[in-house]
Amino acid sequence: MASVAVTRRHDLTDAQWAVLEPLLPGRKKPGRPPKWSKRQLIDGIRW
Repeated sequence: MASVAVTRRHDLTDAQWAVLEPLLPGRKKPGRPPKWSKRQLIDGIRW
């Protein structure tokens, strides 16, 4: 996945995301792809 430009203070940096991403569960069910990436969801929660 391409890196996301960090433009706001609540967004994760690429280094922070590299630590956090392996800890998140993977996708298990087939079907419609998610509308938002996990990184976008975490940034939204932190906002």
